[in-house]
Order: sequence, then C-alpha cells, then structure tokens
Amino acid sequence: MGAAGWAMSGHAMPDAVATLAAYALPALWLSSLSASGPVLQMAGLCAGALVTAAAVGSVLRRIPRFSTPADRVTLLRAVLVALCAVVAVPELFTGRSSFLVPVLGGVAFLLDGLDGAVARRTGTASPAGARFDAATDAALVLVLSIAAAAVAGPWTLAIGGMYYVFTAAAFFRPHLREPLPPSVSRKAIGAFQPLALLVALLPGIPWAAAFPAVALALLTYSFTRDVVQLETRHRSRELPAAHAHFRHPHSPALPE
Repeated sequence: MGAAGWAMSGHAMPDAVATLAAYALPALWLSSLSASGPVLQMAGLCAGALVTAAAVGSVLRRIPRFSTPADRVTLLRAVLVALCAVVAVPELFTGRSSFLVPVLGGVAFLLDGLDGAVARRTGTASPAGARFDAATDAALVLVLSIAAAAVAGPWTLAIGGMYYVFTAAAFFRPHLREPLPPSVSRKAIGAFQPLALLVALLPGIPWAAAFPAVALALLTYSFTRDVVQLETRHRSRELPAAHAHFRHPHSPALPE
C-alpha cells in the first residue's frame, strides 16, 4: 500500500465515528418532534441506526481498511437516509406524513452521483466503493417505499424490498452475484425509483400514486430480465460441463 493508501486507511475509523455522531444527535431531535409515542419513536431510531451501522460496516469491513473522499459523500447520504427512516417508520403505523421525509430523501437523491464523480476526480474509484454506493441507493429506496406506504398503500414496500429479495436469492444461487454488462435502461430504471417515490410523497400532485406504480412495473421488468440473463448464462456453462462428464456405457474407453 502506497502513501495515499495509508492515508485513506487512517481516515476509515474517524469517518466511521463522525458518521455515527452525525446520525445520533439529529436522530434524537427528529424523534422528539414525533407525536407517535415512545415505542414507534424507538422503532424509528432503531431503523435509522441499522442504516447507519450498515454504512459504517461497509467501510470498516474492508481489507485493507480504507475510506476515500467519495466514501465520505456516500456516508453523508447514508446519514440522510437513516434520518429519513427515523421519521418514516413511525409514519408507516400512524398514517401521518410530513415534509421531513421528502426533504431529507430529496437531498440524498440529489447527492446520488456526486460520490462517483468525486471518486473519478480523485482517482479513488473501487469495487468496494461502488458496492457501498449501490447499497446506499437501495436503502434510500426502501425507506422512501416505507414512507410512501403511508400515502399510497403497503404495496409500495415491494419497490424497496425487491433489491433485498434479489440479494437474499443470491445466497442460494451464487451466480446471481455475477456482473452484468452495463445497461442504460437498468440505470435509468434504478434512478426512477426514488424519484417516483418522492413524487408520491409531495402534497397536491394529481395521480401521485401512479408514479410508484410505474416504478414498480419497470423495476419488476428490470429484475426479471437480469435474472433470466444470469440464469441463462449459468445454464449455458453447466450444459458443456455435464456433457463432458457423461460417457455412454457402450462408447469406447477414453485414454487416461
């Protein structure tokens, strides 16, 4: 590891501590503003803490451990997502909605892409950073889908849950973790998810629920297409291997 690598390694723990502090104080303040009762307030705080812990863990689990300027942008986005969760989880059960989730979620959405630009500008792009960014995007969609459920109905939770269902399936089908070729449509559909949910949370917009409905249809199409592509690729590799190991009992013996 060069001098730059050692410097990034030294930033990992301070960045993690700063992220936890940046979440804790605003979260307690936002929770105190809620009139949902202590149980739901605690549920919101725990949900936000889970998002924050996952973000911090993404940095601290790296071997070697490092944190880049782009990671700090992603950590900031994760804190905003966590604060959204503090507000959104109680609202899911009370049916109330406030301006806090679309404001915090909107800022987190607008910052999406900045971390990638910073990584390219500083020459610190990495697969670990890309995975961290993708996980933060998924957390934002999940939290916004929870908030939208209080407005449009519980079916919006399918939008936020689909990424995690796909991730869980990859534990049983490891080939689902394999990289796919770049796709403009996949990126566009992914970017549309938080936008559609944010629109549904804004007051006074006619047919607001139609936006997440379209988002869910597009997301289902995108995930289905990717799963079919990965499964087809996996089976195309399995068939030659199976034929290579199969020999008809009356065929001549192959030389050792």
